[in-house]
Amino acid sequence: MEYEKTELLEAKRQIDSTLHKLRETLKTLESKENPNRYKAQMTLAKRRIDAFDLAVFFIERELEKLSSDN
Repeated sequence: MEYEKTELLEAKRQIDSTLHKLRETLKTLESKENPNRYKAQMTLAKRRIDAFDLAVFFIERELEKLSSDN
């Protein structure tokens, strides 16, 4: 599937925003009085962060391809 540069940039912007929020949420959960109580939420947040980091990697790679094609 082909995407335009503007679509990729917007997707990256949205993912970066979500990543920022997830990382802040993770910091908050880790700083709670009893962080073990939030283990499931922290695991989910970490997995989502990993998945979004991977998505950003592929978006950036696609953007590089578009730039080199021009």
